[in-house]
Amino acid sequence: MSIDHADMDTSERFGIEAATPQEGPEGALRAIAEQLATLSRLTSGGLTGITRTKQSVSVSFSEESRIAYLHGLDAINSAIDDALNSARQEILTAQPDGPRPGQVLDDALESVRRHIEAGVAMRTLYQHTTRFDEATKNYVRAVTNYGVRVRTLAEFFDRLIIIDDSVAFISANESRTVGLAIREPAIVRFLKDIFERSWDRAKAFPFVPLHAAKAADDVIPSLRESISGLLIGGYSDKRIARRLGISERSLQGHIAAMKQQLGANTRLQLGYLLGRDETTLVL
Repeated sequence: MSIDHADMDTSERFGIEAATPQEGPEGALRAIAEQLATLSRLTSGGLTGITRTKQSVSVSFSEESRIAYLHGLDAINSAIDDALNSARQEILTAQPDGPRPGQVLDDALESVRRHIEAGVAMRTLYQHTTRFDEATKNYVRAVTNYGVRVRTLAEFFDRLIIIDDSVAFISANESRTVGLAIREPAIVRFLKDIFERSWDRAKAFPFVPLHAAKAADDVIPSLRESISGLLIGGYSDKRIARRLGISERSLQGHIAAMKQQLGANTRLQLGYLLGRDETTLVL
């Protein structure tokens, strides 16, 4: 049997010598055995190389992942702190759920001052209900003096932090024990657009202390408009209260006032009147 050119190339490439007829049957068998052993070693080495290559590619993709899950509050806070420490241009934050604990606000002051002194711009969105909280008012007064801009809305999206238009942090579950660090430019750009649209609709946080009555005049109409929309949408009191950053007890007070204003005797009648008014406005 002759060896064609392709077989000759393969034999030479793998260092395999063909058996010659002069060696006889025993010599041919020994040569074949040696060739098979050589091929086995080469194949084993090739597979090992392929496996290593796949592993290196997997690691590369993992290291360059543009959406990372952060499990646990420690991991979330650590990732956010690392990103904040490298901020150079702008930090955007949206903090729903109403007033934040006073100690949290106090701890944030030094970090805010440091970023502003480094030339980093900062904007923050809160909910209207923070205007009634003394700790938040004191905090806003302090950071405003540093140069931070703060506005409020009745309701908006979940917690959001965007740093230098390059990374965004959002919650990945309702309890906010899992977060997402997003570095995909298209998604970060989309989230910033949502922030900007909400910022344009928001009202500036008062730069001077306001009595509760004055704050109420400024925000209650907007707050009750949101309550109306959520009631018509069929949301439960618990979900409405959370979305607006108020307690369920406060929500009940607003609903009672709305019933009195519209002359409704029951929640069902209130829902009908609100739905009718909304339909009339749309038509």
